[in-house]
Amino acid sequence: MAKPFQEMVAKMVAKRIKGIRRHNSLQVDQKVERRKVMKRSFFLVGLFLVVCGLGMGASTTLAQPYPDHPIQLIIPGAAGSILDIAGRIVSEDLGKLLGQQVIPVAKPGGGFTLGTDAVVRSKKDGYTLAYTNSPAIVYARILNPETVPYDPDKDLEPLGLHLFISTAIAVQANAPWKDFKELVDYAKKNPGKVRVSTPGVGTSGHFQIEVIQSLTGAQFSHVPFKGGESVITAVLGGHVEMTIDAINKITPHVETGKMRVLLMSKKMAEYPKVPTLQELGYKEELVSDFFAMYGPAGLPAEVKKVLIPAIEKALKNPESKAKLEKLGFAVDYKSPAELKKLATEHYEINLAIAKKLGLSK
Repeated sequence: MAKPFQEMVAKMVAKRIKGIRRHNSLQVDQKVERRKVMKRSFFLVGLFLVVCGLGMGASTTLAQPYPDHPIQLIIPGAAGSILDIAGRIVSEDLGKLLGQQVIPVAKPGGGFTLGTDAVVRSKKDGYTLAYTNSPAIVYARILNPETVPYDPDKDLEPLGLHLFISTAIAVQANAPWKDFKELVDYAKKNPGKVRVSTPGVGTSGHFQIEVIQSLTGAQFSHVPFKGGESVITAVLGGHVEMTIDAINKITPHVETGKMRVLLMSKKMAEYPKVPTLQELGYKEELVSDFFAMYGPAGLPAEVKKVLIPAIEKALKNPESKAKLEKLGFAVDYKSPAELKKLATEHYEINLAIAKKLGLSK
């Protein structure tokens, strides 16, 4: 009996041990599997967090409001020029409104085209803008198209017109003509006898002579100079009878009683009695040079949404307007659409005159 009993116990123990081993083996397999599952879970959670983090970072970058760093305002005139002076006033006003520094950078050369072209070639992100003028937008491509590497209509985004430089027709204070009508009557009766000084061939003053002659039928003799004060001193010295030049150059001599203004291209409060051509009944006005804001073509809509209203407020700033008008500017804000239309009209008018004079290329 002992032997069968021992065999039975041995079998039971062996079975139990086998069961324990199987159980232990299953536990080990389960632990290994759990570890694998946990590792995969940690990996997926980590990957999820990384993706979420990147997504949030990208979202934060895209949502970053414009502007989030300083803006460059390129001024294509020499430091200290009237374009530079006006541009620096604008940069200060615009910076306050945008809450970011707007840094004025004088970049002269190429008849104002060098700095303007730098903006054309800049990134279309709203961080490089131009405060430029009509010579860069209108005259350069009429007179010297080979030196203008851009098309203002296609390569620049109009952002708002700031001001005009009012041109004046002026004579000596003791000249026999008390108003523009008397001057025209005399010039009609004495063709070519009235000599007119301008800052040079192809300048706005030169084009304005042609407009006046076309509208009035009078004939003047053009005496071009190379800019500067010589245009004015020629009148004061009696070398010419009349000049067409910027009012801010003429005003000091009016104030000292040496010159008289007969006509202006743009009405100004300081000269309430001096008429424009249209006020005298003529169908056209003299074209005035302008200063305006531009950006590279293709600015994002969200940038323009912020920039254009801020530029309008800056260009209409009452304190700055008063300051600029004392310097002889006619501040007269125009919207981007109005600026585009006006620049096109100026180009077409002056191109026709240039062709008539044989100046266009």
